[in-house]
Amino acid sequence: MDKRSLVGVVTVTYNSGSVINDFMMSILRQTYEDFILYIVDNASPDDTLRRVAEYRDNRIVQIPNEVNVGVAEGNNIGIRAAQEDGCGSVLLINNDTVFEPNLISELADGLREHECDMVVPKILFFDDPTKIWCAGGYFNALRASGSHFGLGRKDDGRFDLARTVDYSPTCCMLIRREVFDRIGLMDASYFLYFDDTDFCLRAYRSGVKLWYLSSAQLLHKVSSLTGGTSIFTIRYITRNHVYYLLKHYSRWQIFLYCPAFYVYILGKYLFLSRRPKLFWAAQKAFWEGIVLFVSNLKRSKAGLEPTGVL
Repeated sequence: MDKRSLVGVVTVTYNSGSVINDFMMSILRQTYEDFILYIVDNASPDDTLRRVAEYRDNRIVQIPNEVNVGVAEGNNIGIRAAQEDGCGSVLLINNDTVFEPNLISELADGLREHECDMVVPKILFFDDPTKIWCAGGYFNALRASGSHFGLGRKDDGRFDLARTVDYSPTCCMLIRREVFDRIGLMDASYFLYFDDTDFCLRAYRSGVKLWYLSSAQLLHKVSSLTGGTSIFTIRYITRNHVYYLLKHYSRWQIFLYCPAFYVYILGKYLFLSRRPKLFWAAQKAFWEGIVLFVSNLKRSKAGLEPTGVL
């Protein structure tokens, strides 16, 4: 049964014990009460699930994974559960966020009033709520990636116009269930990073309407769980950027972008930052992205599911 008003709220946890209480309090005080919260845990070794279990609410569904399947597949697990329960829309949201009680209500109203397929709020830095992290976004031709409108700028009214945008991270995105039928779920090969860019590009190319709603806001504890410049982060951002390029761009664009990206890696990590360890991690990840694409291409031709494991 398709329950049009029922929202499936999907969040993926991994060692989220330090942030989960703020998130749970934000979710459970929502004025919009017709939702199911799917907490997909990627085998957290910390006390995340114990903390979640302390909240007594029949709308909470815990889905513990035996292994860390990544953010992309974690979201897919939650989306499938929401679809099975008949949710009319799915809210993908990070659990390192804090927000006011009207967030889901604002987003649900925006989805209906603007007759759009997906809607995102204005996202501000938790550490400095006067600055914007994302006010919607666009596909940056120079970087061959998604970019944020307003990143690091003062929230002084310049980004208060509600409008359609091409891209936004799935840090907080309300999506009609029909979108997944139209373009599919997240590409699990990414594990994390670029999975939302990939999803938005597929949506954009399919004519899916994404709306930026400035009146809805939340605070994001940016990089609180993954870290900013760790080898882990550099590996997946680099690997996935290459995989994204090979998957979505034409041959002549790949011929231009891939060598330029490798030169960028060389300059940023070896010559400018003078950190050889980061350079070797990035350059290894560059080739890993190529291997991942070729591997998935072969699997596709063989009629097999793609994989993010090399």
